[in-house]
Amino acid sequence: MNKVLMHRVGILGFTVIFVLMAAGSSFAAGFALIEQGVSGLGNAYAGGAALAEDASTVFFNPAGMTRLSGGQFLTGGHIIAPSAKFSNEGSTHALQPVTKAPLAGGNGGDGGVTGFAPNLYATKRLNDRFTVGIGVNAPFGLATEYDNTWVGRYHAIKSEMMTININPSVAYKANEKLSLGAGISAQYIKATLSNAIDFGLLDAAGMLPGVPKGALHLVPQMADGIATMEGDSWGIGFNLGLLYEMDPNTRMGVAYRSRIKQSLSGTVDFTGAPAPLAGVFGHDTITADITLPDTLSASIARQVSPEWTVMGDVTWTNWSLFEELRVNFDSPALKPRPSVTTTDWKDNFRYSLGLTYAPKNSWTYRLGLAYDRTPIKNAQLRTPRIPDGSRTWVALGVGRKISDSMSFDVGYAHLFVSDPVIAKTPTGEDASRGGLTGTYSAHVDIISAQLTIRFK
Repeated sequence: MNKVLMHRVGILGFTVIFVLMAAGSSFAAGFALIEQGVSGLGNAYAGGAALAEDASTVFFNPAGMTRLSGGQFLTGGHIIAPSAKFSNEGSTHALQPVTKAPLAGGNGGDGGVTGFAPNLYATKRLNDRFTVGIGVNAPFGLATEYDNTWVGRYHAIKSEMMTININPSVAYKANEKLSLGAGISAQYIKATLSNAIDFGLLDAAGMLPGVPKGALHLVPQMADGIATMEGDSWGIGFNLGLLYEMDPNTRMGVAYRSRIKQSLSGTVDFTGAPAPLAGVFGHDTITADITLPDTLSASIARQVSPEWTVMGDVTWTNWSLFEELRVNFDSPALKPRPSVTTTDWKDNFRYSLGLTYAPKNSWTYRLGLAYDRTPIKNAQLRTPRIPDGSRTWVALGVGRKISDSMSFDVGYAHLFVSDPVIAKTPTGEDASRGGLTGTYSAHVDIISAQLTIRFK
């Protein structure tokens, strides 16, 4: 690899890392992002832990690096375009029996936010036994945003979370059949959450700190303010992988990524609070803990002929760790009143099947199907911050070998999302937020492209 090409690769790598650092405001399409490589997207990530086609195996199974000769540099990006349109179906207000006024507001527009998720990987074979690599990616992301006056404004207006994961890894070829891999993840997370506050309801119900019931004579839903919370954190985790060649045409892979505990700290700013409350609802510091779940994948790939390869994958995600979203305030007035959203998610499984056709030329064609079951247990526990539903993937992709040292891949996937339903009641933690009730019409489109450079 000549110096000019190395220089260009270095500049490209720096550019991609910079984009990763700046892309947090545009992450979308859910909480967990499986979009960590483009060649795999065409197969709906079936066989992700077994294929080891390129350097993206650093994420999917580090043991697969032993199948890569020489060195590789890979950069890719995904345009993720979700749509989540809410239809109100009789949402209720806590004081509706008295005021006769339901929870008011529009449907919020399209809550989905189109974003860009980049990936960067590099690997280098050191000898016949050891290969090292590094990946920079975003394994979790979230972005939804609604109109400020929508019917669910007390639950959510803007929700944004981005992660940056730096993942150095090593692979060891134990023998001709078995390879092992391991890596460390240094993960940064940043989150922004905003929602409206019904100061009229808080006043009428006597829920304002230090203020007698009804003392401010505020009208429910007519004296709204907005709370905007921001926080960030660093966490450490690891990943492990095993790749076993059952015969020259069949590989099995198992990969595990650990949970990562994040302890976020940041600030909350209130706007629009009535003048008598400005001293309490102004600026405060906050903390929040969240544990990002561990995953376990098992994949198999079988080359049934020189041109055709079939593959499958089952991935488990430990979403039962996500029991609630709790934000703690530090000021004496607000500390006894943390913001709590109960999620109580369940573990979920993702199933995928894929097919690759590689004729005796420089082109490769891919097709994949997947079913990803939602971890949300029921409509009452669903939040408009994450209006997730079970997803059915239909994916296709094309790869082109430009030369012995360069190849290019593109992929597309459409995700059919089962219509998510929300059925909140204006009681308990949702008393001040309202009984949001309705149905989403949702889908996701993903368009991806990737460049791979190989060198000795």
